[in-house]
Amino acid sequence: MKITPGTLHHVELQVHDLVLAMPSFNWLFAELGYIVDQDWSDGRSWALGNTYLVVAQAPHDGLHDRRMAGLSHLAFHAGPETQVDRLWSEAPHHGWSQLYAGRHPRAGGEAHYAAFLENGERFKVELVASPE
Repeated sequence: MKITPGTLHHVELQVHDLVLAMPSFNWLFAELGYIVDQDWSDGRSWALGNTYLVVAQAPHDGLHDRRMAGLSHLAFHAGPETQVDRLWSEAPHHGWSQLYAGRHPRAGGEAHYAAFLENGERFKVELVASPE
């Protein structure tokens, strides 16, 4: 498989509480088609094609704040609008809070259909609808 230079190789998120964070990420990544690639005592990785995602226990104490310098959020292609709507509806049952509910699904602008979610560790994801 040819790998295009510049495509994302992996993302590693360091979390404050691995036990708290893992259920929400397990559900979301599985829904997006990622499969568990590796497990170890302080983390897990999921793979999809040539990209993988890691959630690991942070070696230092402190909480993530997406509004401070650093990572704001991850945005994923999530399939058609019906899939984005399904994930939006199911997310609260899997550790995710719905963000910008009053503006959903156009919180990113009138031409942008997406769901915005935040988990208990305050990591934000954006699930972007693909054109039908």
